[in-house]
Amino acid sequence: MGGPREGDPREFRVPVNIVKNDNSYQLFVFAPDRKKDDFKISINGQELSISYALTNNQSDAKNWIRHEFSKTAFERSFIIDQTVDTENIVAEYVNGILQLTLPIIPGSEKPVQEIRVS
Repeated sequence: MGGPREGDPREFRVPVNIVKNDNSYQLFVFAPDRKKDDFKISINGQELSISYALTNNQSDAKNWIRHEFSKTAFERSFIIDQTVDTENIVAEYVNGILQLTLPIIPGSEKPVQEIRVS
């Protein structure tokens, strides 16, 4: 699984953590106070995209005393390789974190190969 694709530096970049386990990658997107139905997750070739679009009924017209964070639309894309079982990716949204589990196809990873320095 590769890193994120670079976008416009002014674009909001939602924080993402990725961990590799023995049988899967786990991707954690920190996106509190969202509606799970407004996330869009798609795969196009080797690109995994995660986006969130604000819907019209989410206008925030409160009389804030202090307003240090707000819900923002975002999109993040990642390059995945052929070891990921794209048919069995699972997504859950719990406690403000969108978690994707990307299973690794058993036997698809190449063993570590050491290069001898001469």
